[in-house]
Amino acid sequence: MTKRVAIYLRVSTKEQTTENQRRELEVVAQRAGWDVVQVFEDAGVSGAKGREKRPAYDALLKAVARREVDLVAAWSVDRLGRSMQDLVSFLEDLKGHGADLYLHQQALDTTTPSGRALFGMMAVFAEFERAMIQERVNAGLSRAKSQGKKLGRPTLSGEIEAKVRALRAEGIGVVKVAKSLGIGVSAVQRIDAHRTSAPA
Repeated sequence: MTKRVAIYLRVSTKEQTTENQRRELEVVAQRAGWDVVQVFEDAGVSGAKGREKRPAYDALLKAVARREVDLVAAWSVDRLGRSMQDLVSFLEDLKGHGADLYLHQQALDTTTPSGRALFGMMAVFAEFERAMIQERVNAGLSRAKSQGKKLGRPTLSGEIEAKVRALRAEGIGVVKVAKSLGIGVSAVQRIDAHRTSAPA
């Protein structure tokens, strides 16, 4: 059965063009006998941005979820995301919906045994990366504790809370109260929520 292929193209700035990526991937598809059913293009969009800020990438994943494509072809791994975790998450989405991935620059094709093996290794490295980040966070917290630093959200004094309640009772706006007392808007909202929910 002919593979239905979606091509994903991305460049980071409006001055760059996706034309070279498109042409090369279309040649690969033709040579492999793939049927290019859709081309998704994010022009002038950084790979560091999340799915919600990359409309074509989002549309691609939705097409994959609807099982409209069998394989996603992209120029390079950095067209998809900026971290190992991004790539593994993307691959897991594809795998979960029965689709494969072809990366031209890395010669990665998950329809082949070597491509599937590389995918497995990537998942291991992503897990390692997550563990390392968690370890660094925990080490930082332990160091802060040992230096006597208080962790978590700073607590407001009773005096500040009383002032917030008094000003809000006078009908003064949340933003104005926050500015006048030098505290965050969210802190005023939190105190205000307790004030309004307290029994009369």
